[in-house]
Amino acid sequence: MVNLTRIYTKTGDDGTTSLGDGSRTSKNDPRLEAYATVDEANSTIGVVLASEKLPDEIRKLLVRIQNDLFDVGADLCTPVIDNPPHEPLRVIESQVEHLEKQIDLYNAELAPLRSFVLPSGTVEAAHMHVARTVVRRAERCTWSAIHAFGTGVNPLTAKYLNRLSDLLFVLARFVNKGIGDQLWVPGANRE
Repeated sequence: MVNLTRIYTKTGDDGTTSLGDGSRTSKNDPRLEAYATVDEANSTIGVVLASEKLPDEIRKLLVRIQNDLFDVGADLCTPVIDNPPHEPLRVIESQVEHLEKQIDLYNAELAPLRSFVLPSGTVEAAHMHVARTVVRRAERCTWSAIHAFGTGVNPLTAKYLNRLSDLLFVLARFVNKGIGDQLWVPGANRE
């Protein structure tokens, strides 16, 4: 159970922070960079949710994803070790599978793509594209942490983020259905 009674602790004033297992690490640690970027991604999804025009089923899905992103962050901040004293919260395959089902569900409603999509359209779609790119960065940061710490980081966190960025792309296209995709035209402005 989380119990936040004090917001500032002053323990990070030396450039370090606590991981989920209580150990301390530099604020430049690749693991910290990964879960901090997951937090940023979660906040960008919050901007999408601020739209009153968002369909209810997508709103519900995004709130579920925001909760899952806290799971991803908790997983990333807790080193994977043998026989931990307390069972840590870990991302599991069913969370990834849920994203895959949602991708398939919403993508089935869309026309096939013949070019790359320009990140534009409705305000909701544009914000989803921003969220998608932040999630991609979170995935890259997670892979950096995995490469730095090997088995000390759960690789399902990166897999979850990879699927999430795909889902946000599909959802951006879905909310743009009424106006259609703005497609990239290679070399369109060459003279």
